[in-house]
Amino acid sequence: MSKTLFERIGGQDAVKAAVDIFYKKNLLDTRVQRFFMEIDINHLKSHQVLFLTYVFGGIPHYNGRSLWDAHKHLVEKFGLNDDHFDAIAENLAETLNDLNVAQDIIEDVLEILGGAREQVLRGGAA
Repeated sequence: MSKTLFERIGGQDAVKAAVDIFYKKNLLDTRVQRFFMEIDINHLKSHQVLFLTYVFGGIPHYNGRSLWDAHKHLVEKFGLNDDHFDAIAENLAETLNDLNVAQDIIEDVLEILGGAREQVLRGGAA
């Protein structure tokens, strides 16, 4: 039986470490930092760990908001767009590289992220 992406990436501790570094990068990145200024970053980080655990196959169900519902206000109020999405993807890739995650795992993560672009930015289907 093949391992889930969650297992391949290193499980819960690895996801938590990645989320922590990822949000530090986003808060320092002038391209996207404004999207994180008016929110409880600790709440967002704990929510992101849960979401990624689900997306990576670590838990069978996720009861949070849809990607569009979670990001719609950022699109409408702050102009979240494809350039910002690309910056976020770049920060995630750098985070995983910083943690010495294998390239094939990084590619799998970025493929999942890329597949979410339409949902996040336009409310489209995955």
